[in-house]
Amino acid sequence: MTPKPETNSTLSLDALQGQVERWITEIGGGYYSILTNALLLMEEVGELARLLARHYGDQSFKPGEDSSPQALADEFADILFVLACLANQTGVDLAQAFQEKLARKNVRLRPKPAGNSS
Repeated sequence: MTPKPETNSTLSLDALQGQVERWITEIGGGYYSILTNALLLMEEVGELARLLARHYGDQSFKPGEDSSPQALADEFADILFVLACLANQTGVDLAQAFQEKLARKNVRLRPKPAGNSS
C-alpha cells in the first residue's frame, strides 16, 4: 500500500512525521542508521546552501545546474524529510519540541518596550 500524501499545504509536523514513518516502513525498506541520516542531513543542508549562494549570494550558476525556484523547494523538502527521519528514530516529537523551544525563546527574548534600545 502506497502512503497517501496530504493534499493541502497545511501539513502539521505530526502528520509530516507520520507520513515519513509510513513511507520508510512501506516503501523505503527501513531507516538508515542515525549516524548516516545525520550525515545525509548535513549533505542536504550543503546542497541548499549551494543554491542559496547562487540565487542570493555572489556565486553564479554553472551550465546545466537547475536554477529554478523548484530546486530550492526540493532541497528544503529533502531537509524536512531527513530531519523527520532523525526525529522519528530518536523519539522526538518535532511539534512539541518546537513549541517548547519557542516558549523558552519568548521568555528569554521578550519584545523590548518601544524606545528602549538596550
